[in-house]
Amino acid sequence: MVAEAKKREIKEAHKRKKIMKERFKQEESIASAMVIWINEILPNWEVMRSTRRVRELWWQGLPPSVRGKVWSLAVGNELNITPELYEIFLSRAKERWKSFSETSSENDVEGVSVADREASLELIKLDISRTFPSLYIFQKGGPYHDVLHSILGAYTCYRPDVGYVQGMSFIAAVLILNLEEADAFIAFANLLNKPCQLAFFRVDHSMMLKYFATFEVFFEENLSKLFLHFKSYSLTPDIYLIDWIFTLYSKSLPLDLACRVWDVFCRDGEEFLFRTGLGILRLYEDILLQMDFIHIAQFLTKLPEDITSEKLFSCIAAIQMQNSTKKWTQVFASMMKDIKEGDKNNSPALKS
Repeated sequence: MVAEAKKREIKEAHKRKKIMKERFKQEESIASAMVIWINEILPNWEVMRSTRRVRELWWQGLPPSVRGKVWSLAVGNELNITPELYEIFLSRAKERWKSFSETSSENDVEGVSVADREASLELIKLDISRTFPSLYIFQKGGPYHDVLHSILGAYTCYRPDVGYVQGMSFIAAVLILNLEEADAFIAFANLLNKPCQLAFFRVDHSMMLKYFATFEVFFEENLSKLFLHFKSYSLTPDIYLIDWIFTLYSKSLPLDLACRVWDVFCRDGEEFLFRTGLGILRLYEDILLQMDFIHIAQFLTKLPEDITSEKLFSCIAAIQMQNSTKKWTQVFASMMKDIKEGDKNNSPALKS
């Protein structure tokens, strides 16, 4: 027994040593990449952003110290939002919250319009409490609670046509962790203005059909066996993709891994969100093939917590986003044409 205990102790010591060695190697790699990003890439952003060297470095994950800056540059600011404009909409939000509090104290909540309720302090506050609850920093009394509340409230005033939708809090929270408040709002508003995010947050069924149908083309191309298994249960992409896309994987994956997904999403655009989805399906293909409809839905709704960056990105890298001679954008465009021509009932996707 003593000998066995000694063996276990030696084995554990070797394991700890290996982990520490890998961690040290990773930290060295991050420090080296950070120097390159700060000294070479960021000062020459427009010239270098699309070069092969930068794209390869980008794929490996951005150093945390430059992540926010790179995200901001990659997302851009087509809406031309300034910090001053953010303050204006934040002031409007605070006025609406005050007005809502006074109204709700005098009248029944059911008497208030849906738009007012969605923009209210109470509803946003409720969602904030569900945002990365294990971190506590976004909970009431936490250092980022008020910042998250402010950004979400300002956005409902900036885009009343979109309003506040569940899932937004996770996206805003990730940005807050990497950017200053005003910059986080600017990135948030521009990110949600991208076609894919706008389609999902506005629940544009026609556009969502197009995304799901395009996704299934590449699903069948890359994972034909699993695709047929899902088909046999009539398991459509909306069952698992909606939650993934709504929160840009920040609710579904460990935070550090979600940030790495965001890194490449900022590099490659919406296509990478769906490539990541296929990467997840590839990673768990063998497990999913043994499951029925209910268990697949449950599994994909709550992914294993031990999912690692190396394994997932290895699977994502193996996914080909080209169908015969057509790339994602071309298949996507043809799906849009089909839908416009009234063929959406034949599209292998969610029926609105």
